[in-house]
Amino acid sequence: MNIASPLVAPLSPELIARFTAIVGARHALTDPAELEAYVTEERNLYRGHSPLVLRPGSTAEVAAICKLAHEARVALVPQGGNTGLVGGQTPLNGEVVISLKRMDAIREVDLASNTMTAEAGVILQTAQEKAASVDRLFPLSLGAQGSCTIGGNLSTNAGGTAALAYGLARDMALGVEVVLADGRVMNLLSKLKKDNTGYDLRDLFIGAEGTLGIITAATLKLFPKPRAVETAFVGLQSPDAALKLLGIARAEAAGSLTSFELIAEIALDFSVRHAHNRDPLQARYPWYVLIELSSMRDDARGALEAILERGLEDGIVDDAAIAASLQQQEAFWKLREEISPAQKPEGGSIKHDVSVPVAAVPAFIDEANAAVTRLMPGIRPVPFGHLGDGNIHYNVSQPVGADKAEFLARWHEVNSVVFAIVLRHGGSISAEHGIGVMKRDELPGVKDPTAMALMRSIKQMLDPHGIMNPGKVV
Repeated sequence: MNIASPLVAPLSPELIARFTAIVGARHALTDPAELEAYVTEERNLYRGHSPLVLRPGSTAEVAAICKLAHEARVALVPQGGNTGLVGGQTPLNGEVVISLKRMDAIREVDLASNTMTAEAGVILQTAQEKAASVDRLFPLSLGAQGSCTIGGNLSTNAGGTAALAYGLARDMALGVEVVLADGRVMNLLSKLKKDNTGYDLRDLFIGAEGTLGIITAATLKLFPKPRAVETAFVGLQSPDAALKLLGIARAEAAGSLTSFELIAEIALDFSVRHAHNRDPLQARYPWYVLIELSSMRDDARGALEAILERGLEDGIVDDAAIAASLQQQEAFWKLREEISPAQKPEGGSIKHDVSVPVAAVPAFIDEANAAVTRLMPGIRPVPFGHLGDGNIHYNVSQPVGADKAEFLARWHEVNSVVFAIVLRHGGSISAEHGIGVMKRDELPGVKDPTAMALMRSIKQMLDPHGIMNPGKVV
């Protein structure tokens, strides 16, 4: 996907040498073969180029890089695990890449405060495992958790499957350490839940996608580790039935409802056929729900059974399977998590990460299905996602036998149709993946004009030379 971004001046050998001196020759990459992993991304939608990848090992080194870049007017692109889906981490016009992967220390775990202080390069799964090792839970959970990083999660304000109960990445961070464009370090690594001392600057940088500064560390919230986790896979007839089941689940489970995932039959079919997953139910149904309850007591199983019994009595649930083991729980989640990669063998896929009010999800899906089918007969909608918080990954696969390149060339045309329906329902065109370059040009049309102007003013104030991830977000 070709995206126009600001022009970036070529980097002189002298500047390359000065940047290299900051991190050491081993951690300054210039060989095209070594740069390859940093200039493209998993879906190969975006391909960039860079003369230099720097791999700092400390906040001090990041600060020195930014200070030199500010003085020399050198554009920078921060990068975590390179798992982003909107091109925010790609050096599209020859920017210097700052990879935070070496900054992977967990600086402290404070059980009294229920906090973990982790550097930006810590892999999300590592943070989860560290929390579990001290009988705590770090609940952020994503399909890419084995490779995405804490810095990237915060920079994009990642969501995931547990957002229904725990919120987004922003809600799981008490404080951050940030290097500004001119090299100054702002240390807001607070463990305090109550700190009413002026503007909450932390939230400026969470979700800013590296356009205002580089997050180098964060103080994360830990939670009690659940004693009981119960999971069910449910077959039903429609998103409207799923919405009714969600109401029952909220009433029966109260605060123990942690995930409520909606899956279309075509999505399950792709995951079963292409990712070699097992269908949990004996028959096929038009729609499915994956429900998970987590409790500090041993009452999660009873609550889950009560939800399903009520659903069956009310004619909402057609069939259901409750995981009988940890292995079966993992199999249910594997089926859900592999929906996106399972679309690849079906050809081109145009993706939307959108949210609407929970009550509007059934209407949104119906209207979007009808609209994209009118636009392109034979197109195959593959909607799935987090019904509990209104976040639907409204993906559409190409018509069978269609030309992939021709289909993907209509990406923004399909976006326009879907986004118009999202906005009619009071929704958002970006629920948890960010703006990057993919949605940069659409943002001014959907954002309040005053808010958009204020965002640009903040960008100008914190990054007057425009060196921080230029061409992204604003």
